[in-house]
Amino acid sequence: MAVATPGRSWDGRPLDWRNKATDRFILRWTKRRLSAPLTLVLRRVGWVKPGMVTAAAAALGVGAAALLALGYAVAGGVVAAVGQVLDGVDGQLARLTGRESRAGAFWDSVLDRYADGALMAGTATYLARLPHAAAWWLPAVLATAFLAFVGANLVSYTSARAGQLGVDLGRPTLASKGTRTAALVAGALAAGLWPPAPALALAYIAVHANAAALRRLVVVARAGR
Repeated sequence: MAVATPGRSWDGRPLDWRNKATDRFILRWTKRRLSAPLTLVLRRVGWVKPGMVTAAAAALGVGAAALLALGYAVAGGVVAAVGQVLDGVDGQLARLTGRESRAGAFWDSVLDRYADGALMAGTATYLARLPHAAAWWLPAVLATAFLAFVGANLVSYTSARAGQLGVDLGRPTLASKGTRTAALVAGALAAGLWPPAPALALAYIAVHANAAALRRLVVVARAGR
């Protein structure tokens, strides 16, 4: 299995301040193309600290969730997209300014879970409030949201737990927060054309995240043998 080595990511790419070894396609592109220019601007500002950026990104995620819950799906999608771009800035700024710390990484991970969960809850609330829905719609939305929430948290938990146990899970999963947020943003923006579109994003997360967690269970079981 491919693993990250000093100075290299899991796929052998050189590392720099713009990306972490665990970043995959969407996160890598977002951080390099969108977050990095903003990071360079904030670095020149001087007084902006990485923790401040982390808090702002989480606040935007929660704000986007509130907009979704109130029925403003497209606006929520735009705010969530901005929050995702800002979410890449804190780590970049910390690496550029030499402010990387375990406390900062922990702070970022915890607030990411709040923003991630809030977006899924906001999306589920938006879908539950759609008018003229069939009788099966609300139970289906609640079940899908539950599976998406559990799967998303299992992706993070299995990564942390495997790290504690010293088990190599292989290449980073594509079911990361960046991919999940991108799916929710796409669903929210598509709601402007087709209101139930966010349901597809929740269903995707429910399937992909839980599949990633199940695959990791198999990997750890084999490693244990």
